[in-house]
Amino acid sequence: MRHYEIVLLIHPDQSEQVPAMLERYKGVVTAGGGKVHRVEDWGRRQMAYMIQKLAKAHYLCINIECGKDVLAELETGFRFNDAVLRHLTVLQDEAVTAPSIMMKMVEREDSRKSAPVSDRGDRGDRGGPDRAPQERQSQEA
Repeated sequence: MRHYEIVLLIHPDQSEQVPAMLERYKGVVTAGGGKVHRVEDWGRRQMAYMIQKLAKAHYLCINIECGKDVLAELETGFRFNDAVLRHLTVLQDEAVTAPSIMMKMVEREDSRKSAPVSDRGDRGDRGGPDRAPQERQSQEA
């Protein structure tokens, strides 16, 4: 059996059906004797160019190990599913289980959104009215 990485672009209006679609595709792989090594949901992201007059899509990345017949069945399902805008299947040398660079970026964006916003940011002290008097005297001298 070979290892594959599949990236799917799902119609943004169908984002609610993504978990059900994932379960269906994972069921096809496991029923065919394959394994699912990694599933990443990258969420709704801006596309590089418009596809079917859409600027955003829901991105998924799946790493699987399966035979050619199971892969053909999956790709046929992608082709005839109207919710799948695009799909890309890449042959891998080995099973990839570590988080992808995109997933790390998504996690970083999520942590940045949830972090409290400081009122100064990373500017540091610029010597405003709240500066201590001894600091003012040392800089004036």
